[in-house]
Amino acid sequence: MIVIMQPNASARQISDVIARIRAMGYEVHLSEGEAHTIIGVIGQGRTLDRENLSTMDGVQDVLRVTHPFKIASRYYHPEDSIIPLGTSLVGGQDLAIIAGPCSVEGRSEILEIAHAVREAGATALRGGAFKPRTSPYSFQGLGEEGLQYLAEAREQTGLAVVTEVMDQNLVPLVCQYADVLQVGARNMQNYSLLHAVGESQHPVLLKRGMSSRIEELLMAAEYILSHGNMRVMLCERGIRTFETETRNTFDINAIPALKHLSHLPVIADPSHGTGKWEYVESVSLAAVAAGADGLIIEVHQDPEQALSDGRQSLKPERFAELVRKARLVAQAMGRQVVEPAANAAKER
Repeated sequence: MIVIMQPNASARQISDVIARIRAMGYEVHLSEGEAHTIIGVIGQGRTLDRENLSTMDGVQDVLRVTHPFKIASRYYHPEDSIIPLGTSLVGGQDLAIIAGPCSVEGRSEILEIAHAVREAGATALRGGAFKPRTSPYSFQGLGEEGLQYLAEAREQTGLAVVTEVMDQNLVPLVCQYADVLQVGARNMQNYSLLHAVGESQHPVLLKRGMSSRIEELLMAAEYILSHGNMRVMLCERGIRTFETETRNTFDINAIPALKHLSHLPVIADPSHGTGKWEYVESVSLAAVAAGADGLIIEVHQDPEQALSDGRQSLKPERFAELVRKARLVAQAMGRQVVEPAANAAKER
């Protein structure tokens, strides 16, 4: 249930409604938009009398939300959420481009690719320090050493750092180095991890599970939001189907569907969605046209020698061409690609 307050509702009227809801055993989440303050009713308490609430001073309407995801719903937060990405913002009219290698392979490699993607127009740097792999014998990442290299790359380029956290116990460590905590597809329903990243109050990039429905993705986001951490970005990265020509089936439908159901920004991952670099540009442009708020692209200076996911990684020059075309599509859709942050190294 949500309570929509009148545009001129006073702070006292809002606090009276909140007190009434809490007295019935519920928690509240407050959303203050340009036109209305909306009070979300969360939890299980005594039966709420809709008529009782609707007659309170300052209340415009009381609506029942039928979706199981409450805080993620557009009913609760009608306007698009704007999420910080380092010194930039994601959502609204801005389109973010996050780029970098699948894994942090070494100091010189990540510094080189960070400068390359920034020069091409990326607004944030991706790279895995902890890697969940299908095979236990595959490269698992450099751990904290990799996080340190990512932080150094941020210092040199000004790019925000997006990196995956795999375990709830690692959340405090990764928060020390990363601007955004990525929850990978395999961990989308790792509820202990979702609680931990929610409690961290750090921005989160939540990837859709490889066999998960849209509602399940939004319910996973609800776990994070329930801790008051409203800085969540959703990521469509393709789902597992019967098709074998591509690594996954990129669900372009998910982008407008998520934008319709939720206020949270939606990031598209065409690298994992296709698994083949030849298709990444086309799917990227389609995602922008469909309304995505950003792209996350794997870029490697020598994909053939990459320790993970080289087959789907773009070389820097191809990535630069993709960014150029994405700007044109974004402009046609009345949006703009976020400009890279100022180069921190040059400013010192």
